[in-house]
Amino acid sequence: QVELVESGGGLVQSGGSLTLSCAASGDIGTIGAMGWHRQAPGKQRELVATFTSGNNTKYLDSVKGRFTISRDDTKNTEYLQMNSLKPEDTAVYYCTMLIYVPAEGSYSRYWGQGTQVTVSS
Repeated sequence: QVELVESGGGLVQSGGSLTLSCAASGDIGTIGAMGWHRQAPGKQRELVATFTSGNNTKYLDSVKGRFTISRDDTKNTEYLQMNSLKPEDTAVYYCTMLIYVPAEGSYSRYWGQGTQVTVSS
């Protein structure tokens, strides 16, 4: 069984910074793609940042230059550094990982439990 646990959300003033972490534990073989999504009240979940093939990164246009995704494969952990936060960044943030589970012999996508980020104006 695999579990993703997020941390680092909270309340911050406009212009402030937060760093989200997402650690995977359990029966982990290999971790492939990693990413962060968010969902604001009344809106659909959207992809914020992700690692694409070859460890390249891709970002939602509205967060480019402000957010940075990173990963530490030795710790099975990914991060989202968020700078210059704006009220419109307020949402529940979810991490996701594509993980090879040896017992299953296949890759499956796993999601974190979500962490609230609130940016006050």
